Amino acid sequence: MNWHKIAGIEHTGEPFVKQVKAGNKNICLVGYEGKVFAFGLYCPHAGGNLGYGWCNNGKLVCPIHRYSYDLQTGKGSEGQNDYIDTFPVKIEGRDIYVGVYSFFERIKQGFNT
Repeated sequence: MNWHKIAGIEHTGEPFVKQVKAGNKNICLVGYEGKVFAFGLYCPHAGGNLGYGWCNNGKLVCPIHRYSYDLQTGKGSEGQNDYIDTFPVKIEGRDIYVGVYSFFERIKQGFNT
């Protein structure tokens, strides 16, 4: 896994939802209740850009059709039967890093499950 420092955003504990790049990967980065979460940028339902979404009761809400996803797991709300990709996040001081697996690392993980 490669860790990518997210440019232009510091961990301050303030809430936010932003579209960022981690290496060559488009990410939706969310600050909520002092924690930081990273997800795939697009909603699997209709392709909405989650970077324009918001948080409500521990869920990231898509701006297109209001589908929502758990910040801890990426799992869609009841009845949706979908999920968004999650990425590991680490904080060092005020710097935010997002971990991205290479294509081959993801393939290898698939065989280990």
